[in-house]
Amino acid sequence: MRSTIRFDWAIKRLLRNKANFGILEGFLSELLGEDITIDHLLESESNKQGIDNKMNQVDLLVQNAKGELVIIEVQSNYTHDFLMRMLFGTSKLVVDNMDKGMVYREIKKIISVNLVYFDLGHGDDYIYHGSTSFVGIHTKDILSLSQKEQVIFKAEQIEKIYPEYYIIKVNKFDDVAKNTLDEWVGFLKNETVKEGSKAKGLAEAKEELDKLKLSKEAMREYEIDLTIWRDNESAMSSKFLEGEMKGETKKAMEMAKNCLAEGMSIEITAKLTGLSEDEVRSIKL
Repeated sequence: MRSTIRFDWAIKRLLRNKANFGILEGFLSELLGEDITIDHLLESESNKQGIDNKMNQVDLLVQNAKGELVIIEVQSNYTHDFLMRMLFGTSKLVVDNMDKGMVYREIKKIISVNLVYFDLGHGDDYIYHGSTSFVGIHTKDILSLSQKEQVIFKAEQIEKIYPEYYIIKVNKFDDVAKNTLDEWVGFLKNETVKEGSKAKGLAEAKEELDKLKLSKEAMREYEIDLTIWRDNESAMSSKFLEGEMKGETKKAMEMAKNCLAEGMSIEITAKLTGLSEDEVRSIKL
C-alpha cells in the first residue's frame, strides 16, 4: 500500500465519494446507533477546494433521509480553537439553511461529527457526545417537550431538536475493539480491519481505501490539495511570525524607553535591547 497519501486526506475523499454512500452510512449508523440512509451530499461551500478551504468551510456535509444535516470534520493537526470551530460550523449551517419566510420549527436538525487526530480537551475517553438540555435550577428536573411540541418538532426530547456534537479522539483509542463502533475507530486510527470485524461499511471502506492509495488520479488530486494546504500553512505561519516579531519589537522599544529614562546611554541601551542605535534615538521620552 502506498504510504505517501496522508490518511486523513484519504478518509475525507473516501467518505465524500457519492458512489460509496454505503461506507458513510455504515460509519454513521454505528456512531448514532440507528440505521442511517444518506439522501444526498450537499454541493455547497463545504466542498469547495481552495486556499482558504479550512478557514470557513467544513470537510463534508450531507443530508440524511430524515432531513437531518450531518457535518463531518477530519482534523489531523492541533488547532487550539477547534471547539469553537465546531460551534461556528453548526451555527453557520443553521443560518445558511434559513430560507426567507421560513418558520423556526422548520430549522433542520444538525449533527456535528468530528474526527480529531490530536488530544482535544482533557478527558479519559476517546468518544464524546454533547447535546443541549435544560435543568431546573431548583428542582433539578430536565425540561421536556409538551405533547403538542413533540408533534410540531417530530421529536420526544429537546436535545433532539438542537445541534448534537460527537468528538472522536482517534489516537486515544487503545486498539481493543469492544463493539462495532470501536472497529471503525480502530480503522480510522490504524488503516486496518481485523479479521472477524462486523461493523457496517467497514469492509467496503478498507477495500476502497486500498484502491484509492493505488490510484494515479487520486495521487494527482492529493498533490494538488497538499500544495494548497502547504501554501495555506505557510501563509498562516508567516502572519503568526510577523505578529510575533512586532510584539517582540514593541517590548524592546518599551524596555529601551525605560533604559533611557533611567539615564542610560544610547549605546548601552541598544546592546541591552537588541535594537539599533538609530531605533533607540527615534524613541521619544
